[in-house]
Amino acid sequence: MPITVKICGLTSPDAIDAAVRAGAVYGGLVFHPKSPRYVALEQGRVLADAMRGRLKIVALITDMDDAGIEAVIAAVKPDFLQLHGSESARRTAYIRGKFGVPVIKALPVADSTDLAAAAEYESTADMLMFDARPPKDATRPGGHGATFDWKIMAGRSFTKPWFLAGGLDPDNVARAMELSGAQMVDVSSGVESAPGVKDAARITDFVNATKAPARV
Repeated sequence: MPITVKICGLTSPDAIDAAVRAGAVYGGLVFHPKSPRYVALEQGRVLADAMRGRLKIVALITDMDDAGIEAVIAAVKPDFLQLHGSESARRTAYIRGKFGVPVIKALPVADSTDLAAAAEYESTADMLMFDARPPKDATRPGGHGATFDWKIMAGRSFTKPWFLAGGLDPDNVARAMELSGAQMVDVSSGVESAPGVKDAARITDFVNATKAPARV
């Protein structure tokens, strides 16, 4: 079964083209102002138009109010909203119901005890994402290049599809998939030449690495 790849934090048409050529399925636009991958609404609109019909458009938001969400949806018409903040299961269900856009809920993971939180969201989100818990002094919830122990995912089953995220790159994604059993992977900083600057060669290398899983 082919591995599904999401390239998050796309900020240029060239990066979008690279993701499409490589065979990614999802492309992410980040609407968190403190991220080096942040795009304003008008830039997001242009990028979304370049992605439409080529990548599934994911709008990443963090603890955004209803007016902000409405503005993002109006600008980019995303296929998915990625809730990457501290949104509760109740808030997740509310957003999904009010705006009618499928939701990916990202959950921070440091150790196996953090996986218990997934149960709350399985009935309220369309997909889950397990991302490395950010450092204590972090100003944003993701995109730090941090990893967690992928082995804690092995043998776990969830009622919704899930992405593995956090510190993945062309050199470790095959091992991460082998240890975790992930069929869907998300990458951002791991395919960059500088914060917020996607590297076409690294995007290609990352997608290719998912096609030849390592033996652990």
